[in-house]
Amino acid sequence: MRAYAMACLPVVIAGAGLAFPAAAQDAAAANAQGDVAVTIYNNGQSLVQDDRQLSVAAGRNRIEFPDVSARIRPETVTLSGPGIGIVEQNFDFDLLTPDKLMDKAVGQSITLVRTNPATGAERTERAKVLAANGGIVLQIGERIEVLRDDGLPVRAVFDRLPPNLRARPTLSVTVDAASAGTVPARLAYLTPNLGWTADYVALFDAAKGAMDIQGWVTLTNSTGTTFSNARTLLVAGNPGGGGGFGQMNGAMDSAGTESNNRERLGDYYLYPLAERTTIANAQQKQVSFLDVKSAPARSTYEYVNGWLGSSTEPVSTASVLRFSTSRQGGLGDQLPAGTIRVYMRDARGDPQFIGENQIGHTPMGSAMSLRTGDAFDVKVQTTVVSRTRKSDSRWITKMKYSVTNARPEQVTVLVAQDGLYGDVRISDESLKGERVSADRVEWQVPVPANGKADVTVTFDTRY
Repeated sequence: MRAYAMACLPVVIAGAGLAFPAAAQDAAAANAQGDVAVTIYNNGQSLVQDDRQLSVAAGRNRIEFPDVSARIRPETVTLSGPGIGIVEQNFDFDLLTPDKLMDKAVGQSITLVRTNPATGAERTERAKVLAANGGIVLQIGERIEVLRDDGLPVRAVFDRLPPNLRARPTLSVTVDAASAGTVPARLAYLTPNLGWTADYVALFDAAKGAMDIQGWVTLTNSTGTTFSNARTLLVAGNPGGGGGFGQMNGAMDSAGTESNNRERLGDYYLYPLAERTTIANAQQKQVSFLDVKSAPARSTYEYVNGWLGSSTEPVSTASVLRFSTSRQGGLGDQLPAGTIRVYMRDARGDPQFIGENQIGHTPMGSAMSLRTGDAFDVKVQTTVVSRTRKSDSRWITKMKYSVTNARPEQVTVLVAQDGLYGDVRISDESLKGERVSADRVEWQVPVPANGKADVTVTFDTRY
């Protein structure tokens, strides 16, 4: 029902215009922010620091700060300046809208202006607003009327603006000033709904074994407020949040141990934007922060099998892009968490999208493997050939991994067996593998062009 009320309100109120006092119009047009600095974190929180000049009288002053974030966390507000101290603060977030204006008018009288579509003549009458809940119910003289969205030109004129209903989010602070005059003050607060992520575009050249990669900072602002000409600092990390960036499919095979001269703040890396920027409300903005040419990279095929995993039909291997973030032979930088989108050139030389995946915060010097999709021509079928019980705590399991290659060139497929928990020994294998961890063994399987290769392995499991 509320949706119906909102649908009809632009016709009843806003469609023909709504006259506000001049002071309200002037307030809506100006931006009261001062010198703004915004520090934006990966977890969606941001620190806003707004330097303004305050005119105060000696003693108690009530000062209003419009153009703060509509999602401000009032408990985080600090106001600092020479000779002033905060006594009390209030955040008025009840914003001026046609719906709210009508809600506040319940029990009061307004003026309805109706226009005759044929003659253009206007007729006015006073009406008492009885309800604005799912529709507008009015008392006009002795009759009760419900305003409908019937297309007839009707507008509502209100006698005054209700108190505490504001055109913009406003923070009001009562301060105690030691003396009268103009005081430089800094308003600082935390707000959600202002965040950033890193987005990467990689152009991979398989023949050269290299890729070009460009990194973009993507800023998003849904705070309800525009931050104008702001000094902007991005922080790569998750302060107070932990838990990483969510589900990551871009694996960090080994964590890097290198560092460079990028500025740090505690355990976080800082990415200041070179120039001031306006972060508009309901806007997405992108700024470049990484541009690397011809970094070494290679494409591989990989398949990971769970313990006792057996497939009734061949399954596609994963197409994986491997690269490094090291200084020598890599990107030479830290990578903030984000999404990497990979492109390759087709026979005509045009770049085409081949897949994307997310990565977590990645130290410099890390070895990376990014799954971009499933291989069309390279398949693996796993079979539990036999499983024999030797005792209550010992089993002999024979596995077979059949790899097929429909490509016109030889490929090497990394086949991994996961889930080798406990005392699991390999008593026989047709191809020498590598035990990369206590519960995982990998085999690099060469598969001829338009051919097939089988790997058989016998596991001796003791519990």
